Amino acid sequence: MTTRSNGEHHHGGGPPSYQQQQRRPHYGGAPYGGGSASFRGCCCCIFLLLTFLALLALAVALVVVLVVKPRKPQFDLNQVSVQYLLVTPPSSSAASAAMGGTVAAAVPAAAYLSLNITLLFTAVNPNKVGIRYGATAFDVMYHGVPLGVAAVPGFEQPAHSTRLLQTRVIVDRFNVLQADAQDLVRDAAISDRVDLRITGDVGAKILVLGFSSPKVQVSVDCAIAISPRRQSLTYKQCGVDGLSV
Repeated sequence: MTTRSNGEHHHGGGPPSYQQQQRRPHYGGAPYGGGSASFRGCCCCIFLLLTFLALLALAVALVVVLVVKPRKPQFDLNQVSVQYLLVTPPSSSAASAAMGGTVAAAVPAAAYLSLNITLLFTAVNPNKVGIRYGATAFDVMYHGVPLGVAAVPGFEQPAHSTRLLQTRVIVDRFNVLQADAQDLVRDAAISDRVDLRITGDVGAKILVLGFSSPKVQVSVDCAIAISPRRQSLTYKQCGVDGLSV
């Protein structure tokens, strides 16, 4: 038997009395349902905050668009300089035809095109803010057959400015086969005109207060004609196919 103060007696090992249970402090958190409601309320506050921030960003963007009034960039092929263009059929008779003689009766099975031209592009930014251009690769084609690539690196352009970009296309004895070879020999020998096409997509982003807009893509399509005899450009027509985001 264990004797306690205030005259209380408690046998060891026995269960505590009802009064002792009543005097014990009660520990415990809120019920499970209350914690779940608090969590839902917190999630609701975060959702409302994110919604408010999204609407605020949209309102700022609309104000900026109305103030800046962004316009599409202008990207065009300004000049083509011909350093070298030579069509070499495999046979000697066809070779003389390519140099200005009569076309050989036999249809050439292949023709070799060597080309060295310099392309000068003009980028115009008509906006009140800067533009960031991505790297661009323009394809140079003959009758839909890719001959080479004119690469233009990415760059940033300030507001209300014009920039000239130069790139070169070098083709060394490109093998043109079958029907295209016949057309190429005829174009060079009789017409003295080799038609080429230059196409590519230019991606640009408008810079506003350190932020960039979604990419705007402008498709450039240019048709040029080169005289093999005079080694010069005789025709050029360029246009913008379309504007897409």
